[in-house]
Amino acid sequence: MRNNMKITNDSVVSIHFGVSEVDGNALDSTENGAPLEFIQGSHYLVPGLEAELEGKQLGDKFDVELEAKDAYGLFQDELVQQVPRSLFEGVDEIEVGMSFQAETDQGPRSVEVTEVGEENVSIDANHPLAGMALKFVGEVIGVRAATEEELAHGHTHPAASEEKEAVEAANA
Repeated sequence: MRNNMKITNDSVVSIHFGVSEVDGNALDSTENGAPLEFIQGSHYLVPGLEAELEGKQLGDKFDVELEAKDAYGLFQDELVQQVPRSLFEGVDEIEVGMSFQAETDQGPRSVEVTEVGEENVSIDANHPLAGMALKFVGEVIGVRAATEEELAHGHTHPAASEEKEAVEAANA
């Protein structure tokens, strides 16, 4: 029996997808791996992809190009800062490309080292894909209602998916 449930807020959605720059340069994919599972409406996905998936159902395919503002956001110059090297106490070698968790007014945030000087280190708190238009292509491979526990925790629980599938199979 085919599940005709449509994706709405609080649905647990499973997708296989690929993401690339709009010029075709591939960036990431779930191909040959586990699908991505998330709760629709939890802001886990970029806003444009979440909006594109709304109303879709099992088996539906998607192919959408998103402007930077609807993907990982516009590049924000103010998120690039020079900080004293002394903030990296206990790190022997600081190199360009290293990532760290920084405590900010908005909570922990990943930052990447973009330049290392004698006294200061330049860090960038933008998402690595900020400022880029992206293309997402994929397929919806599962839709179900989230459990109360998943909604309370704000993320999916794989055991809930397996348990629900077993109950649905037994009732089919």
